Amino acid sequence: MGFMKPDLLQEDSQTYFARPYMDRIRVTSQHWVEHGFGSPWMVHCLYILKLVVLYAFGGLLVVSATTDGLGSLGDIGQWWDQPVVYEKLVLWTVLLEVIGVAGSWGPLAGHFDPMMGGALYWLRPGTIRLPPWPGKVPGTAGDTRKVLDVVLYMALIGSLIASLVLTENSHGLVRGNILAAVAVLLVVCGLRDRLIFLGARSEQYLPAIVFMAVFDVHDLLIALKLLIVVVWIGAGVSKFGKHFAMVVPPMVSNMPVPFSKKLRRSHYTGGTEDLRPSPLAWFMAHITGTLVELAIPLILLFSPNRTITVLAATAMVIFHLFIVTTFPLAVPLEWNILFGFAAVFLFVGRPAQDGYSVLDFSQGWMLPALVVALAFFPVLGNFRPDLVSFLPSLRQYAGNWASATWAFKPGCEERLNEITGPAKNHVDQLQSMGFGLLGYSRDDSEMLLQKVPAWRSMHSQGRGLNSLLLKHLPDLDQRTVREAEFICNSLTGWNFGDGHLHDERLIEAVQKRLNFAPGELVVVYCESQPIHKDTQEYRVIDAALGVVERGTWKVSDAVEEQPWLPNGPIPLQVAWTHPEYAGHGTTAPVEA
Repeated sequence: MGFMKPDLLQEDSQTYFARPYMDRIRVTSQHWVEHGFGSPWMVHCLYILKLVVLYAFGGLLVVSATTDGLGSLGDIGQWWDQPVVYEKLVLWTVLLEVIGVAGSWGPLAGHFDPMMGGALYWLRPGTIRLPPWPGKVPGTAGDTRKVLDVVLYMALIGSLIASLVLTENSHGLVRGNILAAVAVLLVVCGLRDRLIFLGARSEQYLPAIVFMAVFDVHDLLIALKLLIVVVWIGAGVSKFGKHFAMVVPPMVSNMPVPFSKKLRRSHYTGGTEDLRPSPLAWFMAHITGTLVELAIPLILLFSPNRTITVLAATAMVIFHLFIVTTFPLAVPLEWNILFGFAAVFLFVGRPAQDGYSVLDFSQGWMLPALVVALAFFPVLGNFRPDLVSFLPSLRQYAGNWASATWAFKPGCEERLNEITGPAKNHVDQLQSMGFGLLGYSRDDSEMLLQKVPAWRSMHSQGRGLNSLLLKHLPDLDQRTVREAEFICNSLTGWNFGDGHLHDERLIEAVQKRLNFAPGELVVVYCESQPIHKDTQEYRVIDAALGVVERGTWKVSDAVEEQPWLPNGPIPLQVAWTHPEYAGHGTTAPVEA
């Protein structure tokens, strides 16, 4: 891995692209084992610089400069544990998230040129918006951003800035009326465009903002403890099953630290030949991952001993710092730093034995009411993942994701550049990256982008999606195949691994603008696995025709295969095929 150049497969582009698609998946996923995504060191330095200077130093500077009586940044040891500090750090994080300079920022999230989405899209009328319930909530129909949407978004940003800079209330906390305005605007913006709601990481921060607006300081701190414990435990529960062990090996392979190739290969059953997770990967996934997220938060919540509390908080800080060092493709670095700080602030600074236990709420109804409210969407989302985004379901790292792959006929991907927005296709972005100073050749750009579907194929759902491609597209080897998450980023400005953001609704918005002919854009899509089933549901969608097939595959079949499917497609249980669907290139009418 060089400082300025990507670590690409050492094969000339002509030979590489002459390979069949699944053979490209094979050599590229095998290359991932030892080299990861292959991003140059410069990219990781940019992220570290942003995290340290903009987020950490900038946030603390804003807190110290805007809070009455707090003191200077040099006096941080005297004021770091004040409740208003935590409030403002949460609000600072939300501000950066909703602008687009925190999570889902930069090259590792598919933003090459420009390196951010967010505000560049959401301040621009005419870009795509994705309302969650356009047919049910009055005034939200349509998929085009209007001036009203821009005004609401600007009001949200203004309310967040106001919450940071205006004088605190008589209790030394952020004013409740401003926090209420932030909460209301998040919901209103979200009803018009779920991209903004999820981009603000509302599933994490909206409950915290509501708590800040309505509770006194004592109940507030206990409620914030309960919130973060629910997030941790929800993430731990989501790792039950067969998916998460497959997340760890490619994640470790992608770490920009000088691990030996032998150590990277040790997370796979057979080095570069058998990419199923090894026992070491299983241990990393379910002992240092699942067990930690289930057990340590409960210790923090109920520990009667300060030493145990400090040790448990230290474990969670190390846990979140480890995630930061992996630079996951959605790059939620700021979120992990805040949660590491929260482990210390909430549990060491206000331990249960000092009157901040969940049994110490001022009103008896608070604990059961908050548990039910905080657990509602995670429980519903695990049993009915089709109804709830994987973010409110708290399945961020689980590997059990709704996912999709877009397959274009030759030349058709270029038409996406006709859609209103600040970014071009990724292959074009890479060539102009850094005002052209860091840009890659077209062949290098294309080879780098091939890493993304290879990465997807190293996870369970990738095996199923590739099986659908093989079944439905006899011309697969000639098509341009793209990871839907990256496509979503370039078209809408944001994605965080949420497959619901690039399902039929985005496909319909694209088709409305570009009018692809039948067969020119075919999308294979799968929903997350319900916690009580061994199957994932899939859909095959032709942009011009709609859904043409529905069915399921067994997760147990997917995890037993290699990314390149040497034994052919995994078994697919077809539940429905449109009676007039004749396969690839059909012109028959099908359901929307």
